[in-house]
Amino acid sequence: MDLYFDPVPVLGDARGAFLGQWSDRKWLNVPGPFYGADTDNCGTGRIHAPGLVLYEADYFTEYVYRQPRTPDELQQLIDAAEAEAFSGYGCDGDTHWTPAAVREWWHNRGLISEYLESRRADWQADDAKAGQRVAAAARSYAAYLDGELASHLRVYLFWLEERRSPTRADRLPHL
Repeated sequence: MDLYFDPVPVLGDARGAFLGQWSDRKWLNVPGPFYGADTDNCGTGRIHAPGLVLYEADYFTEYVYRQPRTPDELQQLIDAAEAEAFSGYGCDGDTHWTPAAVREWWHNRGLISEYLESRRADWQADDAKAGQRVAAAARSYAAYLDGELASHLRVYLFWLEERRSPTRADRLPHL
């Protein structure tokens, strides 16, 4: 069983880089404390956090497709947030996500899969021109949706309900 890494308490002064507003959050963000909201379109997020951040295909606004699970990944996301010109990343997702909202997001994940598939050709063309490797990241997000994200979200649900990481003796909630 995975332990829950609670990154928010270790943000320290970096919290100031996360000024994004929940009401502006992109629908493509995975549930968790961090999200992309009203970000710029400079494409800096993937430079700093390629395994965590992806872009909307139309405007290159950034969203978090994988929550940080280690201190190193957290630092990558902090670097992405600090490089973001509009300070459009948020770190208060834990105060907004509820178990019901996480389950609803999970129930509607097919919309994200459809979106990722519909943009594949555009991303491949962009990658060929700019070498961004966004198409590979989109495939990674799709594989994450179909794979280990379910177990990560069950651990997150436990954390939301109990405010502690599960132990081997704990039973994880259902999605």
